[in-house]
Amino acid sequence: MTVRLEHPVTGQLAIHGGPRTRTRPMPARGLFGEEEKAAVVALFDTSIRTGEAFGYNGPEEEAYCQEFAAALGGGYADAVNSGSSAVYVALRALQLEPFTEVICPAITDPGGIMPVPLINCIPIVADARPGSYNVGPDEVAARLTDRTSAILVAHIAGEPVDMDPILDLAQARGIPVVEDCAQAHGAMYRGRPVGTLGDIAAFSTMSGKHHATGAQGGIVFTKDEGLYWAARRASDRGKPFGLQGVAGPVQASLNLNLNDLAAAIGRVQLGKLDEIVAARRRLAGAIAAGLPARSRAVSPGWLPAGAEGSYWFMRLHVDVRHLTVDGDTFAGALGAEGIPVAVAYRGALQSQAPWLVERRAFGAGHSPWTAPEYAARGGDPVAEYPCPNAMAVLASDFNVSIHERWGEAEVADTIAAVEKVERAFLRG
Repeated sequence: MTVRLEHPVTGQLAIHGGPRTRTRPMPARGLFGEEEKAAVVALFDTSIRTGEAFGYNGPEEEAYCQEFAAALGGGYADAVNSGSSAVYVALRALQLEPFTEVICPAITDPGGIMPVPLINCIPIVADARPGSYNVGPDEVAARLTDRTSAILVAHIAGEPVDMDPILDLAQARGIPVVEDCAQAHGAMYRGRPVGTLGDIAAFSTMSGKHHATGAQGGIVFTKDEGLYWAARRASDRGKPFGLQGVAGPVQASLNLNLNDLAAAIGRVQLGKLDEIVAARRRLAGAIAAGLPARSRAVSPGWLPAGAEGSYWFMRLHVDVRHLTVDGDTFAGALGAEGIPVAVAYRGALQSQAPWLVERRAFGAGHSPWTAPEYAARGGDPVAEYPCPNAMAVLASDFNVSIHERWGEAEVADTIAAVEKVERAFLRG
């Protein structure tokens, strides 16, 4: 994509009363179209014609799961009702021993870590790699103990985690790795899709993600057939999926199923996913290419070697050493220029989340942290896990809400606005 800047990059900032760089509204995403509507109408037409209500685990959901697995190169997929449920089901499928520890990322959605205490395991927060929202191998290694039963990583913003060193750590200890791919549909790590690297993966398909099954939804994916059947049992009240000669539920669990209506939407959306990801990658590449020639302080977020992001949003780094203001002020000024910017992503910092700091999961006794079984393993119920790297990157980096409907004008306005704000705040 060739971008031509059409706006002056000097003048008074919008936050100081000057004209905005971007004067028109940004284009709406337009995620759903006539194709999704037709799929839903067809499902209703069939139901009306036959008199049979559509439900779950039906032909649409089965087809969606098969198509999703095929898109990842083969394996098994189980559709559930949210991304948080997908993380929960993935963890339940591993049959982790209660009161063991699960290493979790410092920066993630609350639903990406809350399932850990809900299965009576202890979330141990690992810091982010310096300069990244994602957990790093050194940071994981620093949290490993003989109580560790699993490692949970999240590919935040569609930026792949540096997986190979983490997988090496896990393999050496014989512990499974769960990938949270809620924000990373279509992201690639050294030629492999994220979600296919660890033992089992969780995806979100809510309406803000790359592709959606309606308002909410999720997918559990694995290449291991045994884990797949365990996930099916965990997502549907312990029904004996994959077991022979068993009549009733084999474990206590919840009803976390998706449904055929959502799956009908998801099938259409899945067919658009490659185009969506390719468009976002082009846009991010164009912004990244336009910044170095015009910016001393702003650069694209770091990615591991051989990684291709899918850009749920685009992370930009601000080197405040070149500026007279901090990162929040810079991002706020950029937002005032009409660029859709999230000034800070601190709400994703789970190491400081009140529920985790105060150990609130079950009752007033702070279980599972205070359980005698955890103490017997040598666990410390009040241990703190500082995450200075995560706090630093959240102070220096900000997020631009790009999406596939952007074009050259939106990219040009973003680059021009960055240059305008930078010139206003540049040292010397």
